[in-house]
Amino acid sequence: MAKVSQLIGLPLILILWLSGCQSQPVGSPNTTVQPGDTITILGTLTGIGETKLRQAMAPFTEATGVEILYEGTDAFTTLVPVRVDSGNPPDMALFPQPGLMLDFAEEGKMVPLTDFMDRASLAAAYDDYLLNLVSLGPDVYGLWMRADLKSLVWYNPEAFAARGYAIPETWADLQTLSDRIITEGGTPWCLGLESGKASGWVGTDWVEDILLRQSGPAVYDQWVSHAIPFNSPQVKAAFEEFGAIARDPKSVRGGAIGVISTAFGEAPWPLFDDPPGCYLHRQASFIVEFLPKTAEPGKTLGVFPLPPMDPDSGSSVILGGILFGVFNDTPAVRALMTYLATPEPHAIWAGLGSYISPHRQVSLESYPDDLTRRQVEILRNADTLRFDGSDLMPGAVGTGAFWSGIVDYVNGQNLDTVLKDIDAAWPSEP
Repeated sequence: MAKVSQLIGLPLILILWLSGCQSQPVGSPNTTVQPGDTITILGTLTGIGETKLRQAMAPFTEATGVEILYEGTDAFTTLVPVRVDSGNPPDMALFPQPGLMLDFAEEGKMVPLTDFMDRASLAAAYDDYLLNLVSLGPDVYGLWMRADLKSLVWYNPEAFAARGYAIPETWADLQTLSDRIITEGGTPWCLGLESGKASGWVGTDWVEDILLRQSGPAVYDQWVSHAIPFNSPQVKAAFEEFGAIARDPKSVRGGAIGVISTAFGEAPWPLFDDPPGCYLHRQASFIVEFLPKTAEPGKTLGVFPLPPMDPDSGSSVILGGILFGVFNDTPAVRALMTYLATPEPHAIWAGLGSYISPHRQVSLESYPDDLTRRQVEILRNADTLRFDGSDLMPGAVGTGAFWSGIVDYVNGQNLDTVLKDIDAAWPSEP
């Protein structure tokens, strides 16, 4: 594990850039970075996440004297439009969804990073798909901070070894393994949809993963943009594949009722029972923060990528993430965004654990354990990347009807009705 103290030095190019800002104007009389300058940031990170954010930004404040005033809130999507509409936006925001940020950008309320950053340098740091996802034409508006890798299957290596189970390489292998577990008296999957007002989001991730594997990225993109509806044959087939697992009492722990009533953070716990209550759990990288202390990486906790349905199509990964955007263009903000575009803060975050950086220049050695490094390798080796579809859809659909529709479907409602109802929530074109 790389020590944080070895990572906190600003790169020479940034030090020189900051020195230039402090000694000469950039474009207006008040353009120099001065100690005592402040930057306000509004974001979704609270608690441990906020603590890690401050640790990653500490070297910047130490080097510049600029004070960062961060406000974390669980009401971000409600609060930020109010702040912007009232003429009191934060200098920067840490967005949980690129779509919300681009809504502001389309209204002319955000500052393109390419006003003061070279797009080629950003392209060297981030995958083209991720960069395009936060762009309008040639202008880039978002800087990715964290990736939440979703196409993962968690398992207990000791339990696998005891039963002679092998990690599946294809979807057919996965189905064969599931059938064997059932035949031997076990339950293949643990799955929990309960998440308070957000119940159902776990199932949307499943459908997205399956659709991407069944029909490919072009169809996935058409679906996310509503070029094809929810009741199209391809989307219906993805729901049915998910339902074949989630609605089968032999395939999931507790059957459909158990799936609906189990909290998503508690769903993987039976992996570590003796004997195991289940052997497989598909969930994002952040689930490690919810696991019991008996989960020991490399011994009782392992991970592998959700396998492809067509081996010739390569590996596909769905991911979520959070990103920085700029509302107020100031020298201090430009300096901070320049720092955040370097590998240094990402390496600090990586070393603090429970974090995967989308920055391609962060070394694997920055991560604290083999389990996290394995997840990073899955992300970097993916042939196809796609962002969480529900997070790209209008809120009425992606974080509304889609979530509730998943619960209705698992609970036994007719699929055609469910799909029709979800599609009806899509906002009409202006």
